[in-house]
Order: sequence, then structure tokens, then C-alpha cells
Amino acid sequence: MQDPHLPFDTDKLDKLAEVAVQVGLGLQPGQDLVLTAPVEALPLVRRIAAAAYRAGAANVTPILSDEAVTLARFEHGHEAAFDSAPGWLYNGMAEAFANNAARLAITADNPLLLKGQDPDKAARVAKANSAASKPAKEPVVNFDINWNIVSYPGRAWARQVFPDLPEDAAVAQLAEAIFAASRVDRDDPVAEWQAHNATLRARTDWLNDQAFSALHFTGGGTDLTVGLAEGHEWKGGASRAGNGTTCNPNIPTEEVFTTPHKDRVDGVAKASKPLVYQGTPIADIEVRFVQGRIVEASASEGEAAWQNLIDTDAGAARLGEVALVPHGSPISQSGLLFFNTLYDENAACHIAQGQCYSDCFVDAVAGDPDKVVEAGGNSSLIHVDWMIGGPKTDVDGITPDGTRVPVFRRGEWASEA
Repeated sequence: MQDPHLPFDTDKLDKLAEVAVQVGLGLQPGQDLVLTAPVEALPLVRRIAAAAYRAGAANVTPILSDEAVTLARFEHGHEAAFDSAPGWLYNGMAEAFANNAARLAITADNPLLLKGQDPDKAARVAKANSAASKPAKEPVVNFDINWNIVSYPGRAWARQVFPDLPEDAAVAQLAEAIFAASRVDRDDPVAEWQAHNATLRARTDWLNDQAFSALHFTGGGTDLTVGLAEGHEWKGGASRAGNGTTCNPNIPTEEVFTTPHKDRVDGVAKASKPLVYQGTPIADIEVRFVQGRIVEASASEGEAAWQNLIDTDAGAARLGEVALVPHGSPISQSGLLFFNTLYDENAACHIAQGQCYSDCFVDAVAGDPDKVVEAGGNSSLIHVDWMIGGPKTDVDGITPDGTRVPVFRRGEWASEA
């Protein structure tokens, strides 16, 4: 049903809500749902709540944020405010997840909200939140529960992506881009997702059969060898969570990904797209890794924020994820820079600083934290993706005996899966 107060097709918003619940979460009858979102996304929050209850949810609990409240901290907060976080809230969420609640996040915020704010204060807030939220993040990072992220076309976000359009037109354009990337502009989005998941599964099966010990990325200023963790497993698209529910954590998604070995990354990586972290733009990132750790780092914009990020803790300067995305992905071909990692990471091959996903290991390793560490999995309070791929990217897989197998050539898959 069309909402006259919104400048886009809300029938597609209805479809997005259904896809979030059915495909994204695979929500089960009787399951609770913990939902976080900015207040601007209430039209989608309400539709997801309705879809969740139709699917049999027991309780849908929304937790809302507001950009003005976030900025009030930086404008008026006393010094101690920048080192505190609501641990009680995260502990409550962790208790819900321990009782098998599902987790859904809606992103819509202004990506450059904190541009111009003190980067040291922003880093302190991020570090405090990362530490306090660890109990609530671990069930997600470890894939113990079914979870999902979707997006809503926020007005400030739309103005960033389409700066030359009137605001309503920008929101409408961003909405259509979100709907297309999320596959809800089709007659049967659920069937579309089933076909897309099958394609991603074929890619992960091929990569797992290869059993590469490392990947070598070249092109666009990057010359990087990423050693892969012992017993790593490639994932992508729909996966079964530890609670037995199959879900699609990210909508949209075009990536297949796995866990690097934290001590076996060497060479230079150069960002192919800007990163926006905690509301601060970071452009032209370039780093050098030696034995897994960043030893040199620079950025043309936001360098202080980037340095604060990789100094968060001992694991923040090491990798927790490596992902392959073809340049021909729909998000890449849209030609848009979303200033939103959920979208921009699905336009290019990328790596992630910080925490690894313990689910990206074979079963004999994944269920044992000590074995994850022994296999080379990284640990950190952060997990931040940044893009290194593009139309000039070549990737070779390196087998344990040193044989090189073409994986990507000029930004595309080198062979059929």
C-alpha cells in the first residue's frame, strides 16, 4: 500500500520487510526478535514487525537511535561521556540471544554524521561501545543465532549519495538503488534470492575444493599476499547458524569470504573506495603488512581516524576477513558510491581489520575458540571492512605446494564455478 508521505514505492518497502524476515532472518515461529534502527527508519521497522508477527514471532523489541541525540554528546557531553557505553543494554541483548532471539539491524544513518567532530572523541566512543557491546556481538560474530542487516533510505544518507538532486528525488533514487540491490524490485524476490544463493554456494564449493593456502591480490596499487587460516572454510549467501536456522546475514550480498591467517599477510594494500567509519570519511587508505600486521599506514583524508581504528587493540592492525566480489556485481555496475560499507563492500573485493568470523572454519575448528586461535584466527574489538578490488584486480590462489591457480582476472571470476 502506497504511503503518500514517502517519496518512493512503498510496495517495494513491504517486499523488503518480507525478504528481511523470510530470507534474511529465516525467522522461526516462537522466536523473539531484537531490532535496532534509527528513528527515521520507522516505516520499515513497522513493516518488519508486522512481517515478523505474521511469521510467528513471540516478541519484537525495537531499539531506536537518533542522529540529533548522537550529535548532542559531541556538542554538550562532559569529558567522561566519551569513555562510557550502556553495558546494561548490551548485556540485556546478550541475554536475549542466549535465549535464541534473532537479531536484525536497519541502517539508514547519515554516513558522514561525525565529519568535523574531534576524531579522538569519536575513537573513544567507538572503543567504549566496542568493549561494552562484546557480549551482544559475540553470538553474531560466532554465528550462534540467525541475524540480518537491511537498509532504509535515510534523507541525510540520500543527500550524500545524490548531492545534485532535490532531497525527495535523492531519497527516491536511493530507495530504488536499495530495492534493486536487495532484489525486491522483482516479481518474486524470495525466488530471486534462492537462485542467487545457489550461485554463491557454487563459488564457495569451488573455493573450498581448491583448499588454497593463500591468495595473491594485484592491481590498482595493491600487491598483497593473504595467507589463509588452517582449516578455513569459504562462506557466502545463505548459511546455517548455530541454532540450526538458515539465514542471509547481509541483504544485499555479492561476496564470498573466509578467514585469513593473522600472521601470514604481507605486502601493500591500497583502498579502491573510501571508507566511512563511525561517521568519519577515510580516503585513499594505503598500508603495508609484514607478517600479518600493519607496519605503515596512510590516508589522504581521515588519517587520524584510520590510525585510531587500527590502534584500537592488538588485533585491530591484523586481518579478520578476506572477501571476493566481482567488478561485475550489480552494486558495482550501479556506479554509485553509497558511503555505506554494507553496499560498498559488495562492489569490490575487500579485507577487514579485526575480529575474524569463527564460523569460517571447518566444524572441527569452528566450535572451539582455542582451536580458532591455533588455526590463525584473529581477535579484536573491531571488524571493519575496506575495499581493495576493482576492474584491474587479479587474484591468484596459491596451493600448499606453491601452484598458482587463476581466481580473478581483471576484476572478474577467471573460471566457471
